[in-house]
Amino acid sequence: MPQVVRSRVRAVHGPPPVAPVPRRFRSLADRDAVAALHRAARVLIEALPELTDRLVEALREQEPAYRTAIETDAAEIWQEVHHSLRHNVGSLIQPREFRDAAHRTSRRIAEVRAAQGLPLDAVLHAFRMGGAMVWQGLVDETARRHPDDIRLLVHIAADVWNFVDEHCGVVTDAYRQTERRLAWRRENRRRLMTAALLDGTARIAELPDAAAVLGLPEHGRYAVLAVSTARRAPHGAEHPPMALPTGADPLWHPGPDAEFAILPLTPGATAGPRAALTAAPDGTGTRPGRADGDAALAALAAGLSVPPGARVGISSVVDGLAAVGDARRLAETALRACPAGGGTVLLDEQLPAALVVSSPGLGTALADRVLGPLDLLDPADRGVLIDTLTAWLDSDGSAQRAGARLYCHRNTVLNRLRRFEQLTGRCLTRPSDAVEVSLALAARRLLAG
Repeated sequence: MPQVVRSRVRAVHGPPPVAPVPRRFRSLADRDAVAALHRAARVLIEALPELTDRLVEALREQEPAYRTAIETDAAEIWQEVHHSLRHNVGSLIQPREFRDAAHRTSRRIAEVRAAQGLPLDAVLHAFRMGGAMVWQGLVDETARRHPDDIRLLVHIAADVWNFVDEHCGVVTDAYRQTERRLAWRRENRRRLMTAALLDGTARIAELPDAAAVLGLPEHGRYAVLAVSTARRAPHGAEHPPMALPTGADPLWHPGPDAEFAILPLTPGATAGPRAALTAAPDGTGTRPGRADGDAALAALAAGLSVPPGARVGISSVVDGLAAVGDARRLAETALRACPAGGGTVLLDEQLPAALVVSSPGLGTALADRVLGPLDLLDPADRGVLIDTLTAWLDSDGSAQRAGARLYCHRNTVLNRLRRFEQLTGRCLTRPSDAVEVSLALAARRLLAG
């Protein structure tokens, strides 16, 4: 006996898409049952506008999600329902001629409703309501015109409802594919906008849109973190490369050599106390003072959970999304000033080191000029002098404290410093010489290799 509708239900379990799994049913329809179906279906085709009106009204009453869409654009919904019913009822009469068109119509409806954010359950409910209304129409029409044929429709019921299930599978597949495609587009748009902000290539006219999409204030205050770890997260990974203190809400983005985080400095979000206010540049009103941003960064640096071996550079505070590119470059400078073994550098607290790494050529030349004479010494001897000089500078020029760090007498420290002065011709009590020596040591430490 011929089957009225070939049924194939697509099994969809979410991403990634899976191949359709055919479901085969043995049709109970005989020639007389098919003829009864066709007679009733032709009457429904002729009364399609009235059937469309009833289904649209039923959707308005029974499906809240569609009620909003109908109130927004009733004509569009009516045309959508009418088009779907025309192809689907036509498929009951001429399956081969109408099947592909009916599938295209169902896919198109699913794609449009997914793009509009209508829930999938609501779309499936609408299709099942349509199937129920068509079936009821077939039964009513047969009972009115050919009451003796009612018994024949029993053999048709399975085929009709398999047809409805088939289209629900088509709708589910198309809806989820559209959801994945739209989600990818949204995420890709966010990535592109974030990259443009960090690169400094975002145009001024694009900033309001970027602020809305990324959920960032256009005129807020920002810092950028640059993080380099031994094991880089894969591109596009959802998990950040390190933990930030509670209250920090960064926007992460992968770079070629480091991970970057745009950090909005909401007053009091990371610093704790209420933001300090200072007069605006034009003398009118108030705005968050830079002290608040500095306090926020200091609290952030203190609260970072840095993995072993990771290096973190934190930029200065900048004003507005337009300056995020500048903040990224400052964060990269701070990252270059980090020790090779790992650590955190807040740029504003390491400006001399930042100056050195900002111009590696000049830094190397300064180190060679100031410390070059020490290169003639035995490496162990040179290391002792460098360690002593570093400890003395870190102790604010106190030989006593430097000796405590080095586990030697203060006089030993002074003797080593005098030897350094003799070898290099520098006087450590002369401010200009002390600055050059300090910068040369930083350059030798940060630019080695």
